[in-house]
Amino acid sequence: MLEMSGISKRFPGVTALDSVQFSVGRGEVVGLVGENGAGKSTLMKILAGIHMPDAGAIHLDGKPVSIHSPRDSAGLGIGTIHQELEVIDTLDVAANVFLGREPVWGGPLRLVDRKKIHAEAGEVLKRVGLNTSPDLLLRHLSTAQKQLVEIARALSQHARLLIMDEPTSSLTLSETERLIQVVADLRSNGVSVVYISHRLQEIERLADRVVVLRDGRNAGELRGGDISHNRMVQLMVGRDLKTFYAGSTSQLGSVRMELRRFRTARYPAQAVSLSIHAGEILGMAGLIGAGRSELARAVFGIDRLRGGEIVLEGAVVDIRSPRDAIQRGVYLVPEDRRNSGLLTGLSVRENVTLPNLSQFSSAGWIRRADEAASAQASCAEFKIKTASAETRAGTLSGGNQQKIVLAKWLSLKPRVILFDEPTRGIDVGAKAEIYQLMRRLAAEGIAILMISSDMEEILGNSDRVAVMHEGRLTGILQRSECTEEAVMRLAVA
Repeated sequence: MLEMSGISKRFPGVTALDSVQFSVGRGEVVGLVGENGAGKSTLMKILAGIHMPDAGAIHLDGKPVSIHSPRDSAGLGIGTIHQELEVIDTLDVAANVFLGREPVWGGPLRLVDRKKIHAEAGEVLKRVGLNTSPDLLLRHLSTAQKQLVEIARALSQHARLLIMDEPTSSLTLSETERLIQVVADLRSNGVSVVYISHRLQEIERLADRVVVLRDGRNAGELRGGDISHNRMVQLMVGRDLKTFYAGSTSQLGSVRMELRRFRTARYPAQAVSLSIHAGEILGMAGLIGAGRSELARAVFGIDRLRGGEIVLEGAVVDIRSPRDAIQRGVYLVPEDRRNSGLLTGLSVRENVTLPNLSQFSSAGWIRRADEAASAQASCAEFKIKTASAETRAGTLSGGNQQKIVLAKWLSLKPRVILFDEPTRGIDVGAKAEIYQLMRRLAAEGIAILMISSDMEEILGNSDRVAVMHEGRLTGILQRSECTEEAVMRLAVA
């Protein structure tokens, strides 16, 4: 029914898709799998009309089609359930199900037919197993229930082809079972489904065929009895590491920070216990939604801790805010550096010295000459490529912005640094510099927790690797045990 051939898509600094081939038969369930960043969502966003391909062709029922918008996609009978929820909390359930295509009464006023919306919404809600009133405001539902509303919306469009991108990421086991039954019903009624999931056991149960992407390219295809957890993992991770990783050279010291029965707001029922040594880079791997960033935010005091304790060099510490963390030498390099790590409208100088202004002030007045000299020295030390320290930080490349975030913390004598996706959106050359800097910090005795979705980054830089899955610590691998396959097995456990 559908054929995508030679699909390529490039974004600044990265090739997301490189001549990808993908097809779906009528009434077929195709599993689409790959690591984070493999290109799965980008490929489906092209089919959904969110992105336009740079090259390639799309054929539907043997005829070439052009998809320029989500409206075009829907008009061709393609429905999409996106990974991120796209619902409106201030509207009721029925209004969310029919958002943008509400039936109306005849006549000049064209009033929305609320009775028809609620009746039809009620039917499709039963189909996905959501036992709630159609007139209930969405803000009263759980995240899992909101996800079922998204699924109900897609089903109500009577799509010929349904794209499900991580549809069970917020669902309980019983809700997941119901969704699996829904997919089976769709298949029996001739509806085609593209099912994207990191939960490989779901793919095994549902898929007639599996397409594997790796680094934006086709890595292989499995059919029928060949579809197994092990074969999918092998196709997902079959690549060699690059040569620019420094590798471990530092000697691990005593335990610098320990988390005991640590529970976050995202996964309050899961208790995580782990330790990080002085001079160690502890990599933290896991798939999207595993709870890694939430753990880092709780350690840094952004999110409230739901249980457990933080032990710093043998002493239990109470960290309730970022200020508490900073005072104890615990710093976070956040995943979203532009919004959370930098003030992009300020200069390099102002960003670098901001956390430590007291060092450059007297009687409440900032000594500009001292501040400028310190910022200039940081630019030289961290190889920040900028015309001057007065350049606005937001105009620099991603790699240089990341170096600014590091420079501002390192002037404060850190004991622990939490890196969340340290090289996301950074070119290869800047990555190498960041890796060298991290290894240098470890050699100086700083304890580093490095959260990353890049498997090469995890294996190339970590002394040990902790793996999380849905808020649970599924294992810690010693460096000698670390392989892509070993990490992936724990990540999808």
